[in-house]
Amino acid sequence: MSVKYKFSNPEGLYFITFATVNWTDVFTRNIYKDILINSLKHCIEYKGLEVYAYTIMTNHVHLIAASSGKEKMEHIMRDMKKFTAYEIINTIKENRQESRREWLLEIFEKAGRANSNNTKYQFWQQDNHPIELQTNDMIEQRLNYIHNNAVEAGIVYEPHHYVYSSAAQYAGKETGLLPIKFLY
Repeated sequence: MSVKYKFSNPEGLYFITFATVNWTDVFTRNIYKDILINSLKHCIEYKGLEVYAYTIMTNHVHLIAASSGKEKMEHIMRDMKKFTAYEIINTIKENRQESRREWLLEIFEKAGRANSNNTKYQFWQQDNHPIELQTNDMIEQRLNYIHNNAVEAGIVYEPHHYVYSSAAQYAGKETGLLPIKFLY
């Protein structure tokens, strides 16, 4: 992986994208998105993750985030992805109402077999694709991109209507699912 996609500045503000293997649409069900939200809350409370903006799409996540310095950002992301992968896969296995159970598990098992870093399943793609936001223009562009992602995907008509995003918080409409720090 190139240096371009690493957390090179421990005090930096980053636009981070991470996706499920094969861009598999797992987050079409709230139960799986809620596992991710709860894990991010844990990272905020106990690991020093600072979230400034977020959106959870059907197969990927975008964050604008930083580390308070309590833990390194790459460690926070590694631990969060490891925990959520385990929890989501177990929830898929146990969810009797999951009509896609065998299909999803087959995808994650096949990806796991292809990667020697895994014991059985691979849920997330290995990288985090962090981009350090060094200018106000970069911050504004990524913030708008995050908040308009659900609109562009046809999930909602207005950014602030999407529950699994910080757009409503920035619009002053709601408190949101995650505690965020505002960029402005």
